[in-house]
Amino acid sequence: MSSFLPPWFLEHGPALLVAMPLLMGVLTALSPSEKLSWGMVLTTVTTSVFVSLGLLMQVLHHGPIMYAVGGWLPPKGIALYLDGLNAPIAFLISAIALLCTLYALPSIKAEVEPKKRSPFYAAFLISFAGLIGMVVTGDAFNVFVFLEVSSISTYVLVAMGSSRDRRALVSSFNYLIMGSIGATFFVIGIGFLYMQTGTLNMADIARVLQDGGVDSRVTQLAFAFIIVGLGLKLAMFPLHLWLPGAYAYAPSFVTAFLAATATKAALYLMLRFTFTIFDPDWVFIGKSLMVILSGLGILGMVLASLQAIFQNDVRRVLAFSSVAQVGYMLLGIGMVTSLGLTAGYLHLLNHAIMKGALFLAVGAFWYRFGITQVSDMRGLGKTMPLTMAGFTAAGLSLIGVPGTVGFVSKLALVRAAAENGWWWAIGVIVLTSIMALIYIGRIIEVAYLRDPPMIDDKAIAKNEAPLMMLVPLWLLASAAWVFGFDAQWTTGLAEAAARVLDAGP
Repeated sequence: MSSFLPPWFLEHGPALLVAMPLLMGVLTALSPSEKLSWGMVLTTVTTSVFVSLGLLMQVLHHGPIMYAVGGWLPPKGIALYLDGLNAPIAFLISAIALLCTLYALPSIKAEVEPKKRSPFYAAFLISFAGLIGMVVTGDAFNVFVFLEVSSISTYVLVAMGSSRDRRALVSSFNYLIMGSIGATFFVIGIGFLYMQTGTLNMADIARVLQDGGVDSRVTQLAFAFIIVGLGLKLAMFPLHLWLPGAYAYAPSFVTAFLAATATKAALYLMLRFTFTIFDPDWVFIGKSLMVILSGLGILGMVLASLQAIFQNDVRRVLAFSSVAQVGYMLLGIGMVTSLGLTAGYLHLLNHAIMKGALFLAVGAFWYRFGITQVSDMRGLGKTMPLTMAGFTAAGLSLIGVPGTVGFVSKLALVRAAAENGWWWAIGVIVLTSIMALIYIGRIIEVAYLRDPPMIDDKAIAKNEAPLMMLVPLWLLASAAWVFGFDAQWTTGLAEAAARVLDAGP
């Protein structure tokens, strides 16, 4: 069976993915009750999970889906497009949103003021709609529109962490400045493409570029501006300065959602523009990928991992780790081979699982004890055994222990590097995995091998996180091992994405 959805849902599913959270976001902002707001968010993201899964199955069994908005066919009309490259990411974003929504019910009560909770949920739905929109749209300018929709609402979400820590306002402002610079670079690149091709439909842009203008300076400028703009959104080293503060001081629910989805959507756009609009066979593009992306990926892997080792705030440890993991993805992309693309895309999917679980666990630590410092996590293995076990399971995956998704994607990267003869890259992968062992192992050591703090000469009693926080955490932590022992499905998705990229414009 190719899909469990009725024909109407398949026909209008792409539009529903974007329109429903936008509409519900407006209604949620007007909701008089925070519980009603949460219920509206839950209904929206649950529907998105089923629709995106149905569309993914349809794409895998029957090929790409194109939806002409308003019945106007491209290139004159706006199209929504799903294929083997973006359908898995649309499902990933929806699934992470559902898990984070379950987690949000207790988490937001502890971190966001009551009067701000309905607007908070509204901003989340708008951000979710923006991420889904930028993934499924087939129009280059609408990518920019959805990018800004997602970014602006995300700035609001990060700033709402000020109820817990006033530094969230500064982090949100820094994110706004860097995000605006990235968006400006991106839209200038789109402008150059429009000047060169006379169209904004992404498939049509690719067709026109193939017919002529391959060596055009305008095309090269467009590529450069778009890559820099997306690099800022992606937190590509050294354009990552906004990320540690945003992840450290945003509400826990927001950090987990962003870490698992936002950079993944930006990386998808980099793949889409680089391989299906431009062409790696062009000398300028190919050299840029091989030298710049893989080079910056390697630098990010090493230097960000080094920074993570010397952080004492667990959220900043994981934030710098995210920059390093983006480096792994860029290394795979920069190889410009089928194995490299498969490995990079596979790590994109796997990192969302691992890092989502880790940030959910850190949020639970703060919820129970108000702690985020590594030095304060003494004895958490005894006081919060289930939560810490979830953190450990995901942390071992981030290190790359055999049997985990982290090992699967790192092994795929090693194989791709060996095929390319990049033996030095294999050395860097091993080195940064050892560095991950240091910064994750340090946290695990403090939690399990140090005694809990004492209150009135008595050890702190066991005080586990609420079930609504544990369930999403353990679903992701379990997935990090389930898809590690049986990676057939995730590897199949990565191979399908690589086939789309190999096909080129």
